[in-house]
Amino acid sequence: MSPVGGEAQLRAALEAGADAVFFGVNPLVGGGRADGTGAGFHARAKVGFEAEALPDVMRTLHERGVMGFVTFNILVYDRELRDAERQLMWLAEAGVDALIVQDHGVARLAQDICPDLPIHGSTQMSITSAEGAELARRFGARRVVLGRELSLSDIERIARQTDMELETFVHGALCVSYSGQCFSSEAWGGRSANRGQCAQACRLPYEMFVDGQYRDLGDARYLLSPGDLYALHQVPELVRIGVNCLKIEGRYKDAEFVALTTAAYRKAVDEAWARLPLSVTAQEEQDLAQVYSRGLGPHFMAGTNHQTVVRGRAPRHRGVQVGTVRGLTERGVLVELNKEVKPGDGLVFDPANWRTPQGREEGGFLYGLWQGGRQLEEPGRAGQTYELRFGRGAVNPERVREGDPVWRTHDPSLAARVRPLIEATDPVYTRPVEAHFYGQVGEWPALTLSDGQGHRVTVQGEAPLPAARNRALDEATLSEQLSKLGGTGYHLSGLTVDLQGAGFLPVSALNALRRDAVALLTEQRGQAPRRSIEPRLQEALARATRLKVAADNRPAALHVLVRTPEQLGAALELRPESITLDYLELYGLKPSVEKVRAAGLLVRVASPRILKPTEQNLQKFLLGLNAGILVRSGGLLEGLQGENAELTGDFSLNAANVLTSLALLELGLTRLTPTHDLNAQQITELAGLVGPERLEVIAYQHLPVFHTEHCVFCRFLSDGTDYTNCGHPCESHRVALRDERGVSHPVMADVGCRNTVFEGRPQVAAPHMSDWLAAGLRDFRLEFVHESPDQVSEVISVHRAFLNGKISSGELQTRLSAVSDQGVTEGSLFVPEGFDLLPALPTV
Repeated sequence: MSPVGGEAQLRAALEAGADAVFFGVNPLVGGGRADGTGAGFHARAKVGFEAEALPDVMRTLHERGVMGFVTFNILVYDRELRDAERQLMWLAEAGVDALIVQDHGVARLAQDICPDLPIHGSTQMSITSAEGAELARRFGARRVVLGRELSLSDIERIARQTDMELETFVHGALCVSYSGQCFSSEAWGGRSANRGQCAQACRLPYEMFVDGQYRDLGDARYLLSPGDLYALHQVPELVRIGVNCLKIEGRYKDAEFVALTTAAYRKAVDEAWARLPLSVTAQEEQDLAQVYSRGLGPHFMAGTNHQTVVRGRAPRHRGVQVGTVRGLTERGVLVELNKEVKPGDGLVFDPANWRTPQGREEGGFLYGLWQGGRQLEEPGRAGQTYELRFGRGAVNPERVREGDPVWRTHDPSLAARVRPLIEATDPVYTRPVEAHFYGQVGEWPALTLSDGQGHRVTVQGEAPLPAARNRALDEATLSEQLSKLGGTGYHLSGLTVDLQGAGFLPVSALNALRRDAVALLTEQRGQAPRRSIEPRLQEALARATRLKVAADNRPAALHVLVRTPEQLGAALELRPESITLDYLELYGLKPSVEKVRAAGLLVRVASPRILKPTEQNLQKFLLGLNAGILVRSGGLLEGLQGENAELTGDFSLNAANVLTSLALLELGLTRLTPTHDLNAQQITELAGLVGPERLEVIAYQHLPVFHTEHCVFCRFLSDGTDYTNCGHPCESHRVALRDERGVSHPVMADVGCRNTVFEGRPQVAAPHMSDWLAAGLRDFRLEFVHESPDQVSEVISVHRAFLNGKISSGELQTRLSAVSDQGVTEGSLFVPEGFDLLPALPTV
């Protein structure tokens, strides 16, 4: 399946052999999202097709035998549900083959609107286990897109444990965070990665501080910027495992990228099906790196190796390394080549060995190569040193040094190699059809074409078949003429004939039969399917009304989450309503659980956000503690169905609207914490729709901006590849990453060695607490990361003072600001100006 950002990419995917494409659709006139962007309900806001063009797009795809999957892969706000329903109905009517959906409530709504429209669970559902796939099935999904952090063995285990269709990424950009679990854009830019507005904070430079001291990491400055996925060599194993769909990432990429990657994986899949060895050539692999690459590798799919996922030198396209700087001349740069280079190549000098990331890199289009004082006509060869010259002023020699790697970011010859696919006037990749010819002397001849996908047409000749006077019609003639399908998008894969008597049919008449049959088959393939489509949102909202319970008048309660035994001691002294334990070390949990229980307080334990197939025993461990569970994983929520435990759903379940919230609460949750994608006013409105007693909101926390399989402890504090040989530096060191603004963000590892980078400044809800209380919200959580016991005590105390009416919200803000030496932030709770003017979903 290929990515499509526009018409050029669509044509490239068709001619390169894609079986399916995926793309976004912009909103119908007067519809769209309630964030002022006017974007559609898809995660690439700057690309996609206009809604009005969708029927023609789907007709084109279906005529060529290609499926079209539409991305609806964002969290949908309550204020958008009516427009979302309208868009869903239009997509179903236009004949899309499936919707790729992130929002659980929207997935169920789409299934209710059109039961015949397949739903695919997006990778942003953070699905990493069979249980996660089964949770998606509850909401109508027939297929799930697995997390890119899974290995081949993980994928195989999931395939054995579920009959859900599985889809996995095989090529393209990697997010450092688990998809659906990144809140960096929300924290630092007021824009949501779960809403298609990723600010790519992972591609920025960071400095590492270990135990408070700066750690010089040499040329590694982009500490959270992964290389790109390249799993061509894993295709045979994925086919053997039974993965249903291999997906290429890249809806922002150009037609050349789409054509080259699609063609490469098309060939690899065909060879795997035929049980042939992979035949990719060195030139083809170089072309894949040249067209776009931050450094290609199988990464997590081949097993964990934290030394290779993030190299850290650069965050952008590098292409192919072609040489190393050996010196400077009066008019150029001496470069020892390891790849062929020619005039017209776009080259860049990589200064990461000695220069900070800020500022532009030197480079340009190569004017010519000199050797021995003369300009060469032929390309430069690998293993030789040449003087490379560029246009006047293109390269500043003061910013180039000996030892700098040289990269080719643009190869003009690549365009020539890919041009047959992106500028084709006739179809290049064709689909098989089978033909059957019936010819009995005295009866009308008939030609039947079928495409193996359920489409079958028959056309008859204009007159009965006459007896032959000379050469009779035979199978060889039929095969020769019916195989002439050039320009049609088909090729003849099989022919059967039923000839009775020695008949004659002119070639012109036979060709006319062929043309008419092809036209009729193509028309039939392009027709939109007939579907039953009905609006269902109002019915779902009415059901939500029946599920609401009467609000209570109990006093506000503080729930405290701690991550160290020292923080626990401070919390116990102030006796909050409950204490949640979120420890790195599982073995320390049981004594702490007993300590909280002995103090007469309610105790919960926090689960990891991600559970892989080999980590399911953690569920038994958590249940064995006989404590409440703060559920952060959708797969774990599914696994806990039927278990006798008090469950609270956390932010990572991504409840952004009333439909998702109530659907998750129905799965046994006592309360639910909304996603961090909601601002403070949206949380207030959600409380009115769901019932405030069903929500637990976070009043103080360090926003978890990145949650990643990549371990910065292992990568930069050890030579190990994973937890088996890294020496566990996460257990003995504190690490923080300082951004370009000078803010340090702490990093912590969980029980699965996954890292969370936390916003360095506490996010406080003080400006909104009064509104939340007025809305009936009563359960407030305070979460701590690296706070000292004294800081824990102060934060709990000032919140209690506010809730008891002893201090104002302004004083609460002031007191909290004094706790942190980096200040505080409103973060994701910030309500943008004019938000009140957007249409709200009426409170049910």
